[in-house]
Amino acid sequence: MAARTIPLSDMNKASANRQKLSYADSHSVVRLSSKRFEQSPYSEKYVNEQTVFGLYSNRFYPLTLGGDAIDDYWRLRQSVVLYDVPEKPLEISGPDAVNLLERVLTRRVDNLKCWRARYAIACSPQGGILMDGVVIRLAEDRFWYVIANGEFESWLLAFTEGLDVAVTDPGSRVLQIQGPKSTAVLSTAAAGQRSGELRYFHAGMFDLGGQEVLVSRTGWTGELGFEIYSRHNIDHSALWDHLMASGRDHGMNYASAESMGIRRIEAGILDNGTDMDRGMTPFAAGLEAFVDLSKPDFVGRDALEQADRTCLLFGLVCDSVAPRAGLPVFKGDTQVGHVTTGDWSPTLNTGIGYVRFDDIDSVQGNWLGQKLILGDLDDGRHDCEIVPLPFYDREKKIPRAIG
Repeated sequence: MAARTIPLSDMNKASANRQKLSYADSHSVVRLSSKRFEQSPYSEKYVNEQTVFGLYSNRFYPLTLGGDAIDDYWRLRQSVVLYDVPEKPLEISGPDAVNLLERVLTRRVDNLKCWRARYAIACSPQGGILMDGVVIRLAEDRFWYVIANGEFESWLLAFTEGLDVAVTDPGSRVLQIQGPKSTAVLSTAAAGQRSGELRYFHAGMFDLGGQEVLVSRTGWTGELGFEIYSRHNIDHSALWDHLMASGRDHGMNYASAESMGIRRIEAGILDNGTDMDRGMTPFAAGLEAFVDLSKPDFVGRDALEQADRTCLLFGLVCDSVAPRAGLPVFKGDTQVGHVTTGDWSPTLNTGIGYVRFDDIDSVQGNWLGQKLILGDLDDGRHDCEIVPLPFYDREKKIPRAIG
């Protein structure tokens, strides 16, 4: 689909069409102690009476702060936003670090250069998606694997027998600066350093306000942006203040996951555990490009070599309603799939989401371009169309700052 900018006069319409589909409203909210979970060291900077936290990789993160997600979305698209995110880096270090990662990941890491990053998937022996994340090479024998939701450290440790390698938790918390003005904010925050040379999926160490942190040019929004990784002994409060001060003249504000969630759907970014899981192969999730069967051996390789290559996950567009996770998708009177996530796209001015079609036996030709029916919570029916992912910017020109 072609992206377009919505005039300010139409933004209220986009907000209304979204039907108040906030992260907090879409699920039950319960009280939960942080006794066995990790509260963000940045939370004191933004918590208010309307804050609702989610739990991801045993870490709390802000689902909503009670503000207008559409306003935050447009700030993300047109300016710059700071996000506190729950991604969890794991460190893999030692002479056999490469051997361990080659064993558990579906694509090569031995040819990854230092200070470069690469998206990588880990599969179960049956070929299902167990974990995904970004691998960053910090040295010849030292990597960080920044993982999505789920426990993965124990899985890595299970494959360390006989290897000279350590799997540790560096205790890093992650912030994301996302939006077209993010380069200006980083340039201010890292004054006198070569932040402007940091290219897409590259990383480096930077001094931000007198504290050394790892910065990668990556993110979860499909916008130009950076991720900032702290360490155990860092003063998180001072880092937050330094970044906010650096972004003040560039219009930066902080926001919750709501606006990030809208944008990541537009960008076709998948969430582990919701859009994809152990019941899907990378092929079924449309991630065939991240499976290298030329590698001699990795967990799940044999199963993937024999697996069906049919993609079962696509985009869905609906002009009349914002899709919600779990809603059924019908072909005629037969349910053929369900929505994994969805929202109203302010840029496209339509409802968008991902549809996961049922097992391969139910596939009837190519789903792309088909006109199907989206069900709703009131047993209503809405016309929808199946489209490729992402919904626009297929060549990732926005995060690459091309054009």
